[in-house]
Amino acid sequence: MTPNPTVTFVGNATTLLRLGAFTLLTDPAFGRAGSRVYLGKGMWTRRLTDPAMGYADLPAPDAILLSHLHGDHFDRAARRAVPRDLPILTTPQAERRLRRFSDVRGLPVWDAHEWRRAGETLRVTALPGRHGPGLLDRLLPDVMGSLVEWERDGQPMLRLYITGDTLYRPFLGEIKQRCGEIDAMLIHLGGTRVLGMLVTMDGRQGAALTDLIRPRIALPIHYDDYRVMKSPLSDYLVRQREGVHPLLRGETYELPVRVR
Repeated sequence: MTPNPTVTFVGNATTLLRLGAFTLLTDPAFGRAGSRVYLGKGMWTRRLTDPAMGYADLPAPDAILLSHLHGDHFDRAARRAVPRDLPILTTPQAERRLRRFSDVRGLPVWDAHEWRRAGETLRVTALPGRHGPGLLDRLLPDVMGSLVEWERDGQPMLRLYITGDTLYRPFLGEIKQRCGEIDAMLIHLGGTRVLGMLVTMDGRQGAALTDLIRPRIALPIHYDDYRVMKSPLSDYLVRQREGVHPLLRGETYELPVRVR
């Protein structure tokens, strides 16, 4: 019998998804506390926490799911550790920049890529996102959310929404309209500020998106690993008390499957 799907929280936006016959690694960043990462346009930030484990401690993934190309989502430690031929799904913009990796596929919004193995299907669909407000968004890397769907013997088993570093915007309601009910949501928070402007969801925006999507379970990540993050997890939890499981670093959590 295929084990139930799980997510292991490594730190920041780095998670390991075990979905039946498939293993996905999201936004790999393995630098230790104190390491600096580049955010572009001459801006740097420093990591405050250690990841729970390194790349070598994880089972070999089938692919990497990279929401966007920022130093806190694909850092130097990860780039040194990840095999150059490991498949990477990301934005078209990031595909053009990741030339040292041989199997990078940039997905335009609403496009999908899938794998099939032993009667199971794993499908990843690129979803819309907005990293910054107004004109600042043009200075930041393109960002995508992801819908990860796992099917077994033709039956839908899990529908997981990974928000990526988007701000809350009402147009994100189209995700539920087009994709249907969401079983679990990995929500990127942190209230990251660049030049004083919000570029990732704070607690208020995170609660608004949770109310908009209404997943069976919300799993907050990406909230206190770097100095640029200004909104602690508590800002979200005081607004969203039910249907939330805050992941601990190193924790493996069993994701909800659909009952036939």
